[in-house]
Amino acid sequence: MNLKDLYIDFFIRHGHKQIPSAPVVPENDPSVLFNTAGMQPLIPYLMGQPHPYGTRLCDYQKCVRTNDLDSVGDVTHHTFFEMLGNWSLGDYFKQESISWSFEFLTVDLKIPKERLAVTVFAGNDTIPFDQESYDKWLSLGIPSSRIAKTVEDNFWIAGESGPCGPDTEIFYFRSEEDIPDTFDPEDSRWVEIWNNVFMQYHKDANGVVTELPKKNVDTGMGVERTTAILEGVNDNYLSSIWKDVIERIRSISGLPYEGENKKSMRIIADHMRTAVFISADPAGIKPSNTDQGYILRRLIRRAIRHAKKLNIDMNSDWEQQLAMIILDKYKDYYKELEDNYQLVLDVLKNEKEKFNKTLEKGLREFEKATRNTDKVDDVTAFHLYDTYGFPIELTMELASERGIEVDEAGFERKFKEHQELSRTASAGKFKGGLAGNGEIETRYHTATHLLNAALKIVVGPDVHQKGSNITSERMRFDFSCDHKLSEEEKSKAESLVNEWIQEGLEVTVTEMNKEDAIKSGAECMFIEKYPDVVTVYTIGNVSKELCGGPHVKNTKELGTFHIKKEEASSAGVRRIKAVLE
Repeated sequence: MNLKDLYIDFFIRHGHKQIPSAPVVPENDPSVLFNTAGMQPLIPYLMGQPHPYGTRLCDYQKCVRTNDLDSVGDVTHHTFFEMLGNWSLGDYFKQESISWSFEFLTVDLKIPKERLAVTVFAGNDTIPFDQESYDKWLSLGIPSSRIAKTVEDNFWIAGESGPCGPDTEIFYFRSEEDIPDTFDPEDSRWVEIWNNVFMQYHKDANGVVTELPKKNVDTGMGVERTTAILEGVNDNYLSSIWKDVIERIRSISGLPYEGENKKSMRIIADHMRTAVFISADPAGIKPSNTDQGYILRRLIRRAIRHAKKLNIDMNSDWEQQLAMIILDKYKDYYKELEDNYQLVLDVLKNEKEKFNKTLEKGLREFEKATRNTDKVDDVTAFHLYDTYGFPIELTMELASERGIEVDEAGFERKFKEHQELSRTASAGKFKGGLAGNGEIETRYHTATHLLNAALKIVVGPDVHQKGSNITSERMRFDFSCDHKLSEEEKSKAESLVNEWIQEGLEVTVTEMNKEDAIKSGAECMFIEKYPDVVTVYTIGNVSKELCGGPHVKNTKELGTFHIKKEEASSAGVRRIKAVLE
């Protein structure tokens, strides 16, 4: 049985409900471009909002991280990965969480406890040593010599303040050498496979720490790493998750999986899988020069360059072959892969053909520009981007292979209209997501519902939300539409929203069965992400949507709505930027 199935079955036996995996593109979280951790979609519930499925939850979550893209190509790093998670929302705590983790590893996965070691929080000036976790591990048969006490690596907090607490990390000895009697977390042969976070404190802005009245548990286990461990391979790409994709790359290229070929084959395999999942996401992401579309374009183009390094025929259907293996492998777990099967293949084919037209010329231009210099200046870097479609990261990678530098700062200055996809954004780092639901954000969240309803009247009933991004300064709303809005359409939509605000419409919330909610006419952006019991927000008689919240109580709280800009987002998708004043 697949690791995901074993995990879900285990926690269902222990009273948990399985929740659907959220899309890889988060809704209303401006801190990230993608969901980067299993807990990220559960933030409202960890903050106290009741979950329709109750207090014991489990899932496998699709995640995308690009902050360590340069490391992809080694044996363990991936841009897309699956995270197994189980949660207690004010239900069980350390005793049960640690016991079940130990039971799943040693009984269900049959890992000898001699190959396991753990870390616990050592304590600091404000928070005590985690004696309870330490004692629990001892009682389960983990000797004290295999329990390391650390401070920095065993305490979790999102941002500077908010819910926080100690965590205990579980390590596996991934080596054929003799297992050392004493566990050293810095010894690379010990690999972390599971992290149990205990949210039992609250740290305020002044650094004062108090006990939380309602404590939560959040755990995470990586599917790729754990599968490799269970199958006894030290290279993730030799595990069952990857070996069919690697074998197809080897077959297409006619080259062995060895030496320098390994890095290129791993990069192609990894980037193609991530591109498949981003392309299949309900948000409708297409390759572009902004936000998630930029990451998608960058990954596909990097895979193409490494395919060329392996002398793969660019005119063949190599990318289709790899994508179909990935789609077929995962479609039973993630419905959007089946629903968007052909769309994914088209996205990859179109981007390949677009890049192929200029790649060869761009590589020649790069060779010519760097022949007698030790630096790629800003003019050359921008020219490679503007004329040949080279993302700056590709230019930097090419330069690094030749030991020369790139004037990255100069490129950024020349290309400041794209500062939105600076390194912080494209890294996809999860920081401070717990804090992004203040009063202003709540007002904007409600305004997206009104705008959605207005566009259905002004443009047509086939308009659907394709994504949104909210900060304390503005809202951004993506919607399906095949034309640029006229000034009249923008004005009508804006006026409608302001009319509804002035009417002081009541915002009500109800819980109901998902099928009943859809039958009642409730609008839904990502139907797959919602559980069987859903939360429905109704605004007067103008809007009814499935949503996780939060929202105002009455539309009069919103102020005045003003559309600042309307533009293209991607093919068939338009974007509105608006403010509340």
